[in-house]
Amino acid sequence: MVTLLGTADSLLRVIERGFPAADIHVRGNEVTATGERAEVALVQQLFNEMMLVLRTGQPLTEDSVERSIAMLRSAVDDPDSPAPSQVFTANILSNRGRTIRPKTLNQQRYVDAIDKHTIVFGLGPAGTGKTYLAMAKAVQALQAKEVNRIILTRPAVEAGERLGFLPGTLYEKIDPYLRPLYDALHDMMDPDSIPRLMAAGTIEVAPLAYMRGRTLNDAFIILDEAQNTSPEQMKMFLTRLGFNSRVVVTGDTSQIDLPGGTRSGLKVVQEILADVPDIHFSVLTSTDVVRHKLVGRIVDAYERWDARQEAEDTAPPAAARKPAQRRTGKATAPRAPRQSHRTES
Repeated sequence: MVTLLGTADSLLRVIERGFPAADIHVRGNEVTATGERAEVALVQQLFNEMMLVLRTGQPLTEDSVERSIAMLRSAVDDPDSPAPSQVFTANILSNRGRTIRPKTLNQQRYVDAIDKHTIVFGLGPAGTGKTYLAMAKAVQALQAKEVNRIILTRPAVEAGERLGFLPGTLYEKIDPYLRPLYDALHDMMDPDSIPRLMAAGTIEVAPLAYMRGRTLNDAFIILDEAQNTSPEQMKMFLTRLGFNSRVVVTGDTSQIDLPGGTRSGLKVVQEILADVPDIHFSVLTSTDVVRHKLVGRIVDAYERWDARQEAEDTAPPAAARKPAQRRTGKATAPRAPRQSHRTES
């Protein structure tokens, strides 16, 4: 009961906040809920799901309970959605005692789409695990010998800055742009093995410009920060696809760093490939942010601000005001036409 309800009933408090219309009481090892039938049924289902997760040896946190409640409420409208216990126990990769798994319903759908489709686009704000989960699936595919190599790429575009000349060799110049991909690799693989695999070509990290003219067979290819590609670059990258390869494209269309007037290839491709078979678009939202809770609130605040700005930009201009007429308290009659005064002699 301590692991189920949390230390000092911390998890129970989360459940009570999630079901304000239900009255939940705990006595001994019994939980009683009273209220509307639908709410009580969700409370019962939540405790059943929590028990299933605990039986696998995984701990429960306040965040995981909050996400479980959200999943159960969304399942009311979508009965085919996976249960919280399925999401929280769907391990992708384990390394050095750390397990990587989806934490939200949309993340689970994103991971499932990578298994089922050749090309998957992961769209969403920062912190939703787009790149991290794609990297985990790539390492998993390499370890299972489903592919022979992993290719990681992203456009070399500054985030609103101009760094100018960078000293060093070519790889030292492009290293800052690719550092997030290296960081994810070090979380998922033995750091000592990464240089060896990169030297053998099993793992390749390169800027997008190096993809032109290549055909990538037996590879798991990830294009990160795709919102900073032009439509021409996006077409070039997607046509590199070879036999027995999979492609994951990730990006956030709300953080485009391209020069003014340049359309994002990630926006254009949604219009072009929306109906093409074996291509899937997974959309993650602020509710899928797995960083600090403030990150999700920041994303929501920026989206509201962007919506207001777009509404102001598209609003029709105010009609030109007519010059105000001077009004007095007395009614005035129309003025008679002026007559000329002439004197005859």
